[in-house]
Amino acid sequence: MDPLTALLDAPRAQGAFLLRVTMTPPWAVRVQDEAPLSVVAMTAGSACYIPDTGDPVQLCAGDLLLIARPDPYLFADAMARPPQAVIHPGGRCETPAGANLELPTHRGVRTWGNAARGRDAMLVGTYQSVSEIGSRLLGALPPALLMRAADHRPGLIDVLAEEIHGEGIGQASLLDRLLDGLTVTAIRHWANSPDADPPGWLRAGTDPIVGAALDLMHDQTAQPWTVASLAKQVGMSRAGFSRRFVASVGETPMAYLTSWRLALAADQLRQDNVPIFRVAAQVGYTSPFTFSTAFKRDYGVSPLTYRQQRAIPA
Repeated sequence: MDPLTALLDAPRAQGAFLLRVTMTPPWAVRVQDEAPLSVVAMTAGSACYIPDTGDPVQLCAGDLLLIARPDPYLFADAMARPPQAVIHPGGRCETPAGANLELPTHRGVRTWGNAARGRDAMLVGTYQSVSEIGSRLLGALPPALLMRAADHRPGLIDVLAEEIHGEGIGQASLLDRLLDGLTVTAIRHWANSPDADPPGWLRAGTDPIVGAALDLMHDQTAQPWTVASLAKQVGMSRAGFSRRFVASVGETPMAYLTSWRLALAADQLRQDNVPIFRVAAQVGYTSPFTFSTAFKRDYGVSPLTYRQQRAIPA
């Protein structure tokens, strides 16, 4: 598993909030839903993305925008347009004065706007939460990541726009996977752009030796890896492998492996009640004490406290 695949697997949508918006000018919506990752696909017309900090972006039909921060922003048909609606966490929508604006729902997909067939139309998907490994990826992205229609195959947007009206078995899962597809497309495009500056580990898979070592770390995390054993597996000397890994990834093999193991552990601590000693073993720690010490060093709290603070409600 290459690093991009491993990291892109992390922010998978599960019951993501999907919204089909149709608007006729003048219109403006302020979004302060605190979602860590949002995806906007323009299907018709145009719109302005106006963050509280940073440069505005003009979107046209076919464009794809990833918003990789929970910070508030405005979507409008034109700059300096006052908001007519505010979207809060959980998809709750109100007027700026606080009056409720109900979003009609059909099978988990919400359709909203000031006109049934507005000039401006977009699909908006938000990931309500991301994993710890997903956060590692999102922290490497720019706050807003734009793909113009000419830079990708818009067919995926067309499929999502069609399926958003669909019904049947597995429909919610299908919509989630289509949203994931848009996310992967945008991040992969950014990572391969000549003007991007992704962290070393995101591009390291292009080096066959380092890529093979990363595959071993990702796929066999519980193995008691050392620099020497990894080097042997990829057919290099210990010193040569270490130098090559640092040059490609930007950190030592053991530093990367430790951060990967702890991120996996953090995700598991959030999601289930597997005993902590088993979590430790599953990510490669033979001693729960050593695991707890390493985890507290990186996350500031013990694994048990982290589980209690971050538990996902059933």
